[in-house]
Amino acid sequence: MKQVPSDFPSPMARLRWVLKALRAPDGCPWDREQTLQSIQPCLQEECYELLSAMGGSDLANHREELGDVLLQVLFQCDIREDEGAFGFDDVVNSLADKLIHRHPHVFGDVKAADTETVLRNWEQIKQREHKEPKASALDGVPEALPALLKAQRTQHKAAKVGFDWKDADGPNEKLDEEMAELRAAIASGDRAAIEEELGDVLFSLVNVARHVQVDAERALRAATQKFSERFRAVEARVKASGRDMKELSLVELDAVWDAVKAEARK
Repeated sequence: MKQVPSDFPSPMARLRWVLKALRAPDGCPWDREQTLQSIQPCLQEECYELLSAMGGSDLANHREELGDVLLQVLFQCDIREDEGAFGFDDVVNSLADKLIHRHPHVFGDVKAADTETVLRNWEQIKQREHKEPKASALDGVPEALPALLKAQRTQHKAAKVGFDWKDADGPNEKLDEEMAELRAAIASGDRAAIEEELGDVLFSLVNVARHVQVDAERALRAATQKFSERFRAVEARVKASGRDMKELSLVELDAVWDAVKAEARK
């Protein structure tokens, strides 16, 4: 049994010792076996759990999920350190250097009176940091992003080089056009065409959201949460009446739904 020291200089030093102990030859078999590839799903899951905690009021849960994401960062650093590539301190120093370099209005003599100027300067500095020119303006959009967020980021990058409508009228008209094509595809019964046109509609909706300054991912997450809460309320009312959801017709269920919806708006 490993004895945990009680005289660590900092909480971070304590955490790093614990992780090293877990991955030591006499540590945890699971932790020792992990690779960068095997822990990818863990990172994705922990990030989504953190996003969920950020939207709630449970502070203890938020703190816990932040720790879980931090563990994933430290785990990757430990694997790279074992390879002789880099360690956690290298990551921290690199991040600090980047932040200092990209904020010349704070750590230098550049003037930036508003957020727009800050973001423009940030992008220009990023471009200068890349030694090789980008093959496309769309380079840099992570492949693993959720679909709505990836669409939004892709559109944003295209807009930065002028490929964009001047206001929301353009994307709104495009959405109407894509909806008409989707209806035609549905009428045809062509599954491949339906999937393609549905994708175009979703992409157009993201464009509308971007032009009205709404985060599409967050908006859909909120709508799904609202639906879930109302559906659970419908289930509760039906159960309280002594009936089963499957026994009710759609008209009856819609009536309960409308009652729940009206109550929620009071």
